[in-house]
Amino acid sequence: MIFSFILGVRYDQQMVGGNLMDFDFGKNNKVNRVLNLIRKNYVDSVNVDSLENLAIGEILDHLDPHSIYLPPTQAKKQSESLEGNFEGIGIEYYLLSDTIFITSVRPSGPSEKAGLLKGDKIIAVNGEALTGKGLLAYNLVNKLKGKRGSAVEVSVLRYGSNTPRSFSIVRDQITVSSIDIAYMINPETAFVKISKFDVRTEEDFANELSKLEKKGMKNLILDLRGNGGGYLSAATGMADQFLRDNELIVYTKGLHEPRTDYRATNYGIFENGKLAILIDEHTASASEIVAGAVQDLDRGHIIGRRSYGKGLVQEQFAFEDGSAMNLTVARYFTPSGRSIQKSYDRGSAEYKQDLLNRFNKGEFSIEDTLKQDSDHKAFKTSKGREVFSGCGITPDYFIPIDTSYLTEFYRKVNENNLLLEFTYRFLINNKQPVKYRSSDDFQRYFNVSNDVIGKFVSFAKEKGVDYSPGDITRSTPKLKKEIKALMARYYFKEEGFHKVLNSSDRMVGKALELFTAAQ
Repeated sequence: MIFSFILGVRYDQQMVGGNLMDFDFGKNNKVNRVLNLIRKNYVDSVNVDSLENLAIGEILDHLDPHSIYLPPTQAKKQSESLEGNFEGIGIEYYLLSDTIFITSVRPSGPSEKAGLLKGDKIIAVNGEALTGKGLLAYNLVNKLKGKRGSAVEVSVLRYGSNTPRSFSIVRDQITVSSIDIAYMINPETAFVKISKFDVRTEEDFANELSKLEKKGMKNLILDLRGNGGGYLSAATGMADQFLRDNELIVYTKGLHEPRTDYRATNYGIFENGKLAILIDEHTASASEIVAGAVQDLDRGHIIGRRSYGKGLVQEQFAFEDGSAMNLTVARYFTPSGRSIQKSYDRGSAEYKQDLLNRFNKGEFSIEDTLKQDSDHKAFKTSKGREVFSGCGITPDYFIPIDTSYLTEFYRKVNENNLLLEFTYRFLINNKQPVKYRSSDDFQRYFNVSNDVIGKFVSFAKEKGVDYSPGDITRSTPKLKKEIKALMARYYFKEEGFHKVLNSSDRMVGKALELFTAAQ
C-alpha cells in the first residue's frame, strides 16, 4: 500500500456477478463484422483488440457515467480491492525516489516470520537491484506479489548498518480489513472510519461494534468521508446494525429489474445508541445508502458536506479474456422514496467536472441550499423533515471545508506528495526510539518544531517548489499537523494517525457537541 495525501474518490461498483452468455456477440453482430473486415482487408497492421475495446467503451459512454468497460488488469484490480485479500508478503511501504522504505510489517505475516522490520529499506528483489525502472510501483508490486507458497528473496539495509541482509519470504494469503480504524475517542464515544464496502465489511463492522460495546460505547461517530462505495450487501449489512427489525433500508428498481426491498433484521448491535455519520463530497454510492437510510428514518445525525450523488446499481459481466463490463441495471431509492443520483443529462465530461464546479461555486464553503424544482423534488423523513432527491445526501449539519491553510505553496507540495516523502526521509535519517508509550501520549505531548518546518521548506525548494514568507506562515499549522499525523501512523499505526487528525477535526467536534447536548 502506498500512502498518499492526494484526495480522490473510488467509484467502486455495488453488485458483481453474471456473464456475457446472455448477449449476442456472434458473427452476425455488426460491430464484429466491421472488426473482421478490418482484420482481413485493412491496408496496414492494426491491433483489432484495441479497436474492439474502443468500440465497447464508445457504446457505454452513451449510457451513463458508471457503465464502464474494464480491461483485464483493471478488472482484476477491482476484484482484489473488493474481495479484501490478495497473495503477497504482508508489508506496507513508501516508494521514495531511491529506496523502498517499509512503514509497517503485518503481525504474524510472511515478512514478520522471515525477520523483516519496520524501517528496513528494500534494495533488491530476487537479486535484481531496485534502481531506475525497477523502482516503478507497478514493477515492484509485481515482484513482491505472487502465488501463495512461492518464495521471494529480498535484500534490505537496516538502520545503522551498511551491510545488506537477505531474507527468503514465503508468500501467503493476506487478508485486509475493510475497517480503517475503530477506537474509543472518549470513555463513551467510539470513532470508526471505513473507506470502502467490500466483501468483509459487514462481518468486520459487526465484530468491531461488539468490541467497542465491551469498552463502554454509547455513542458512535461513523466516518464515511472519501468512501466511494462498494457492495450493496455490505451497505445494507452495516445499516442493519443501526435500524430496528423490518425497517426499510433501501430498495432497487430498473426496467428489467423488479423492485427489491432491503430491510433491517432484529440482529442489530447498535440500534439504540447515539449515532453521527460524517460525509463529504467524496462520499458515494454504498456510503450514501447508509447515510440516506439513517437520515430518512431520523436514526442519527448526518454531518459534513453534500455527498457525491451516485444512485445507480451496477452488475459486472465477465469476458473470457479477463476483462469485464460494469453495466447499470437499476437505481436505488432511500426509505422515503428519493433517488440521490445526480443528473448526467449533459454527458460524462460535464458529470466528471461536477465536484470541481461545486467547489468553484463556493458550495464547499457556504451551505448548499437546494430549492424544490424539477431536478430536486422534496420528500419527508419519518419525523417530517424535508429532504431532496437528485442531489446526493445533504447533511443535517453543514461543516465548510477549511481553506485557511490553502496557499500556492501548499497546493504544489500536495500535488507532488512532498509531505510524505519528507516525513519518511526524516524518519530514515533520524531514527530514534519512541519516547512515548502510547498514541495518546504522542498526541498530547509531541509537537513538530519550527526547525522541522524550516527543513521541510528547504526540502520543497530543492524539489522546485517556490514560496513566499506569507504562504509559509499561513500553511505552517497544517504542515505541522500532517507531519505529526504521518509520524504517529509510523509509530502507532492508524490509531495514532487518526487521533492526531481528529483532535482538531470540526466534523468530529460537531458530533461530540451533539452527543453532549443530547445527554
